[in-house]
Amino acid sequence: MEKEPCCPPDCCDMRGMLSFIILWLLSRKEMYGNEIAREIALHKGEKPNPGTIYPALRELERKKLIKSEKRGRNVCYSLTKKGKGGLKEAVIYFKQAYGDIVQDYERVISL
Repeated sequence: MEKEPCCPPDCCDMRGMLSFIILWLLSRKEMYGNEIAREIALHKGEKPNPGTIYPALRELERKKLIKSEKRGRNVCYSLTKKGKGGLKEAVIYFKQAYGDIVQDYERVISL
């Protein structure tokens, strides 16, 4: 029996998955923009430039998925309750869309 495909959640543009990764990182702890960029670099292999990361942060804040707080000269970002719900939807979508690839990973790399 085939699963009915679900649509990407409103919170996350899954094409580049930047917003998904930001929400996931902020679910772990509050972070400054530069910290988020460094963490993304650890996972994706390259650090997003400010012209990519800050518009994504502004869009997530506009959607009320994250909030920002000025701390001295820096801005710290954290996940909102709505953001936690959005992340949960995104994880469900990601698992449906890519879960079989992840599960099949061991077989593929052993070829």
